Amino acid sequence: MNEEASYSCASCGEEVVIPVDLTQGRDQEFVEDCPVCCCPMVIRVEIQPDGEVHCRAERE
Repeated sequence: MNEEASYSCASCGEEVVIPVDLTQGRDQEFVEDCPVCCCPMVIRVEIQPDGEVHCRAERE
C-alpha cells in the first residue's frame, strides 16, 4: 500500500504531498494548513480495497 498521497491546494494550486496513516481506517478526514499559502484545507483520504489511495482537498 502507498503511504503517501498528494492534493492540489484549492487556494494557491500548489501540489502538496502528505503522509497517510493506514492504521486510521479507509476513510479519513482532517484539517491541514497548506505549507505554501497557509490556507486551511479539509483533507479527505480514501483507501481503496486494492490499496490505492485517493486524496482530495477543499477550503475549510
